[in-house]
Amino acid sequence: MNDIDAVSPVAAPHAPSTDTVPGLLAEIEAIGADRLRGGYSRPVFSAAELELREWFIAHATKRGLDVEIDPVGTIRAWWHTPSRTMTGAVLTGSHLDSVPGGGAFDGPLGIASALVAVDLLRARGFVPEKPLVVAAFPEEEGSRFGVACLGSRLLTGAITPERALALRDNDGDTFAEVLTRNGFSPEFVGPDVDGVRAFDSFVELHVEQGRALVDHDAAVAIGSSILGHGRWRASIRGEGNHAGTTLMSDRRDPMVAAARAIQTIRDAARTTPDARATVGRLQPVPGGTNVIASRVDFWIDVRHPDDVVTAALVESIRNALALIAAEEGCEAELTEESFSATTHFDTALRGTLESLLPDAPVLDTGAGHDAGVLASLIPTSMLFVRNPTGISHSPEEYTTDLDAQLGAEKLADVLQGLLVA
Repeated sequence: MNDIDAVSPVAAPHAPSTDTVPGLLAEIEAIGADRLRGGYSRPVFSAAELELREWFIAHATKRGLDVEIDPVGTIRAWWHTPSRTMTGAVLTGSHLDSVPGGGAFDGPLGIASALVAVDLLRARGFVPEKPLVVAAFPEEEGSRFGVACLGSRLLTGAITPERALALRDNDGDTFAEVLTRNGFSPEFVGPDVDGVRAFDSFVELHVEQGRALVDHDAAVAIGSSILGHGRWRASIRGEGNHAGTTLMSDRRDPMVAAARAIQTIRDAARTTPDARATVGRLQPVPGGTNVIASRVDFWIDVRHPDDVVTAALVESIRNALALIAAEEGCEAELTEESFSATTHFDTALRGTLESLLPDAPVLDTGAGHDAGVLASLIPTSMLFVRNPTGISHSPEEYTTDLDAQLGAEKLADVLQGLLVA
């Protein structure tokens, strides 16, 4: 990879750790706990996410893995072969950041499972013939800068450095400014296509997001595809004014237009088979209780397995926004912030996983992941660990200790098969 700084490399292999996945997750259960929302809020480069990064580095170093960090903050921990070759490496891992008020497993489960998989392989006496890299990708959720999988998008060239560095968080800080404050140099941010292509494959373990494994009576599934999805920001501009002195007939209230639009978006998705459309974030400006807003911004998440249908649904939403805004004396604008086409994981790699885990069902997912972004350059696949309720992006997200540990064992089985030259 380009412009990577090594962090405390430890070359000598250590004895197998006795850590378990539930034990590792217990170590971080207080980090980023959100007293207001419940669950966890761990936006990228927040105090909570920085503490998790240190936790990951400490555990990687404990295992004798060589740790390096790229210019956008991706952490990679290398388990080298005896010859210390750097090519043909197998990549695994996930992310450490969360959505606001998210669950305990989305992201960290994949990191903890990868670390324990290393332990299990060593306990088996396995010596890799290819390097193994455990990675933690930054800003996977996009909860701080609005673009999901920002780290992997930058690496693959799916977003330009200029656009990424100019992204702003809710406090008005740009991604470039946040990187600088955390010791990174924005001038080194950019794609590393050759570096990504040097990896042999990527297998990402993740908590199940949806409820299918319960019905299959299975603890672990193999991923087949990721639903196409994107984010759009709607801005409705009206006229800010006083709540007490402005007659109802004289108002150009963007909040009313936004309320009507949100219901219309729901109805449009309901009448489109297999579509999902969600408004989960709304921001009035200036946001006072006794103030008619001058502008309302809200964000729309749209998903469908057919990208053509997604585009048509978004266009219908755009037209509806313009009409509703005009009826309320306002103006509307819809801007795409990110889009990922429907991704079908590499057929050959999936076949290998099916041969290694013959009892695992094969499932698609409606959630986006770094594996979907990296799939444009290297073979990728995913493992899902059973979530009995199917609830995710919520404090109620759950998997049992037994399933969490079993997921790491299945990941170890997969990695053992992939790490043979």
